Amino acid sequence: MTEKTGSYKDLLVWEQAMDLAVAVYGATKSWPKEELYGLTSQVRRSATSVPANIAEGYGREIRGSYLQFLRIAQGSLKELETQLLIAERIGIAPKATSAPLLASTESVGKLLRLLIRKLAIE
Repeated sequence: MTEKTGSYKDLLVWEQAMDLAVAVYGATKSWPKEELYGLTSQVRRSATSVPANIAEGYGREIRGSYLQFLRIAQGSLKELETQLLIAERIGIAPKATSAPLLASTESVGKLLRLLIRKLAIE
């Protein structure tokens, strides 16, 4: 979207969101099979939604649309965070597994907020 960025793939926030989505898939492989169509599916969908919305917004090439999709990515990130906390509380995800994922959601969230602020004032 900006002159310095040739592609959404060059964005650190997209790279970290992709890494988070891959980590979520790895972490949820050991979750109970009866959760495959429940919480596991929801967690995976919200995790993949974050980089997907960053990319889709970037592809719109209109700042207002880009900002809208970045905010949707933020919402998906908060959804993921909440779902991970639920999984932790109900005993599906041990803290040792969820803690690094939650730390990654925080990192991605900070980068998203920075990008949104930057685009909002340009």
